[in-house]
Amino acid sequence: QVQLVESGGGLVQPGGSLRLSCAVSGNISSIPVMGWHRQAPGKQRELVAVMDSGGGTNDADSVKGRFTISRDNAKNTVYLQMNSLKPEDTAVYYCNADITTLQGVDVSRKNYWGRGTQVTVSS
Repeated sequence: QVQLVESGGGLVQPGGSLRLSCAVSGNISSIPVMGWHRQAPGKQRELVAVMDSGGGTNDADSVKGRFTISRDNAKNTVYLQMNSLKPEDTAVYYCNADITTLQGVDVSRKNYWGRGTQVTVSS
């Protein structure tokens, strides 16, 4: 029953800001890594920013200095603060996470995707 639900997408003017949220629900043991990917029409899905459980991050060069990823482990939620948005940031943004679950004494690790949230930067 693990689910990832994104929120916060919408329409914004160039130079504006948005904050995306992704809440993970289910029988969660741990989330070793979680973050954001995006896909524009006709293009491949690309990594935007991810964070591991220790706070280490990996950001795409195109968003460094503009986007900031953060996690609230108590809420099993990851955020993406997007500032100085550009038209080329327009895409569907997907939450992604490696999640471990515990079934009795058995541990299972699996990768999950959210349904995505649309971010449109007008031009």
